[in-house]
Amino acid sequence: MAVWLKEGISEEIDNKNVGAVRKTVELVLEDIDKRGEQAVRELSKKFDDWAPDSFQLDQKQISDCLESLPEQAINDIKFAQAQIRNFAQIQKNALKDIEVETLPGVTLGHKNLPVGSVGCYVPGGKYPMVASAHMTIVTAKVAGVERVIACAPPYKGSPHPAVVSAMHLAGADEIYALGGIQAVGAMALGTENISATDMIAGPGNAFVAEAKRQLSGRVGIDLFAGPTETLVIADDSVDGEICATDLLGQAEHGPNSPAILLTTSKKLAMDTLEHIDRQLKTLETAAVAEVAWREYGQIILCQGDEEMVKVADEIASEHVQVMTRDPDFFLREMRNYGALFLGPETNVSFGDKVIGTNHTLPTRKAARYTGGLWVGKFIKTCTYQRVSPEASAMVGEYCSRLCALEGFAGHKAQADIRVSRYKSKNPGNGE
Repeated sequence: MAVWLKEGISEEIDNKNVGAVRKTVELVLEDIDKRGEQAVRELSKKFDDWAPDSFQLDQKQISDCLESLPEQAINDIKFAQAQIRNFAQIQKNALKDIEVETLPGVTLGHKNLPVGSVGCYVPGGKYPMVASAHMTIVTAKVAGVERVIACAPPYKGSPHPAVVSAMHLAGADEIYALGGIQAVGAMALGTENISATDMIAGPGNAFVAEAKRQLSGRVGIDLFAGPTETLVIADDSVDGEICATDLLGQAEHGPNSPAILLTTSKKLAMDTLEHIDRQLKTLETAAVAEVAWREYGQIILCQGDEEMVKVADEIASEHVQVMTRDPDFFLREMRNYGALFLGPETNVSFGDKVIGTNHTLPTRKAARYTGGLWVGKFIKTCTYQRVSPEASAMVGEYCSRLCALEGFAGHKAQADIRVSRYKSKNPGNGE
């Protein structure tokens, strides 16, 4: 039976925090819906102290950002985007249009059509999240989305050159220096100066995630991607230093980022605790990571790999780092996760930044019913049908009886008129 050696805050307290966020977001979105650009401008001034004449960056501002970066930074961004573009293209190639004759004269098919426009949110208030530009914009463009706009908050009083450069190199059609709920609301609802999009994508803090949740339905969303979560599954084949490093490496995202160690080794658990205490004394982002570890960190001791799989599937973490003697066992057996990182040679940072898989992943147990962002999220699979006169009469008779069974007279009439028109020309059809 699993034993919690360290627990985080209770689910009750966590849900209370979420409830407070929900109300704030609701009020802000109502304001944007009513007052448009004026509300967005006031909110941006209030939260980011940022209210330029235009939130959209012009070509000169974009060029200035590109020119301000060292060549190595540009090359690194291009390398990361090439990996993400390549994997997204491979995924897209796996999506096929189909057309098949399922019965004589009945042709069914589907087409994979890109969404018309997407608004991509790139977080950047605390850290300039350059990688999020790759994950959303590059992937949407590979999918074939015609209009992709991107928003990122100002960083220390101005657009961050690396974020803007990444947005541009990724293929964004419009770039805005705008953050938080106001950015998501503006892209989804539209303002006098920003045309509304069909879909919103990208990770963010609890407020951004809640804004997407409340807007879902009015626009499409990729998934609910809130504060980062990480789960390290480890046995005594690894040491406490690497476990501590991987836990704190994700806890630094924010003070409400859960970081959990799931292990079969009590010694490893204790060693990890010691290394966490040691690393927090020198880690540059310790002010954030320490709060996340104290409030949301957990250590869970299990009896074996099977129990670790069971507990891991209940947690349904966004990131799952597996460092055991047989990591492929977890690949075979686990069902609920955003992304798996198998073996000590890989880590969540690779997936977050450069390796090619997407880092926009499900949080708060959403991994129970969805995977992460991928090229297919920006594609609609739309069905169609084509029926010959003979098949229309034959199918129509079945449809007529089934409509009568349900009491749908109008539906039945649609079937009956086809039967009467097409069966009379084809005696014996449908017998």
